[in-house]
Amino acid sequence: MNDKEKLEIYDVIIIGAGIAGLSAALYSARQKLNTLVISKDLGGQLNLTQLIENYPAISADTGIGLASKVESQAKKFGAKFIYGEEVSAIEKKDSLFIVRGIKDEYFAKSVILAFGKSPRELKVPGENELKGKGVSYCAICDAAFFKDVPAAVVGEGDPGLEAIDLLGKYAKPAYYISRSLQLAGEPDLVNSVMNNKNIIPLLGYTVEAIEGNSKVEGIKIRNIKTNEEKEIKVEGIIIEMGYLLNTTFLKGLVKLNEKGEVIIDDLAKTSMDGIFAAGDITQIPYKQAVVAAADGVKAALSAYNYIRSLQGLPPVTVDWKAEKKKTVISFRL
Repeated sequence: MNDKEKLEIYDVIIIGAGIAGLSAALYSARQKLNTLVISKDLGGQLNLTQLIENYPAISADTGIGLASKVESQAKKFGAKFIYGEEVSAIEKKDSLFIVRGIKDEYFAKSVILAFGKSPRELKVPGENELKGKGVSYCAICDAAFFKDVPAAVVGEGDPGLEAIDLLGKYAKPAYYISRSLQLAGEPDLVNSVMNNKNIIPLLGYTVEAIEGNSKVEGIKIRNIKTNEEKEIKVEGIIIEMGYLLNTTFLKGLVKLNEKGEVIIDDLAKTSMDGIFAAGDITQIPYKQAVVAAADGVKAALSAYNYIRSLQGLPPVTVDWKAEKKKTVISFRL
């Protein structure tokens, strides 16, 4: 990123590209806010969902299918996306928020926290140092980057199988590393993996270290039965080990409850002016995609009103029951 891009000030930065963050991006971009979405991956926990049948107007779709559709809508209205980035700190300086990632710093007038649960890390040597340099947490986002080179997936269950099934279409070879001693998951998915001769299953193994200097060059794995260790030359590793709630870096910035969830009001506002939150990261119950999407919309509209307040403008409201004589300013819905 060049100096000009580093100094770009966004109206809103949305952290997370799950359904809450994507919905927020769609609405904020459509309100003509300069919008940036920062996320480790596209879809978040939607990537764990094989089939969605209870989302309004969607008869049936995959989790990533739904995420991709909303992402396309948001991009249509000008939202920008940065994937493979992880936010480690947020600081308010004067009237701006500084969002610090492992790759760069970003600046905004407002922030929407929508990262939900973060991908579970391996916590092994080399992982942090090589994030974004061959270490990935999203097969859908990054599998194609490893075309015709050796790469690996470490995972369990259907999420791991989906990742290696996809990577097996690109990497040569594609290693699948799992603690499980057998491939367990949806039958068609298991058969697809087993019938792909390009995929090499390494079952009953754990990853002990990720090796490389400026990029991933290999991994060290250990057999859980014999403790035998061996090294495999790969240029990438995709980690699909589920998700965790990680809000530690938000302590002292916004109020959290005893579970580490961000406390918001009915308008998705946090305890810090200019910071909003939506989705599974908040204390709102019913952790469902449609609920998270609605909360993302509320966060975006609240951020829009916050930006208006910085400009000395009155808030815009939607009043479906307004009397005819009243003047009502409505959002473009």
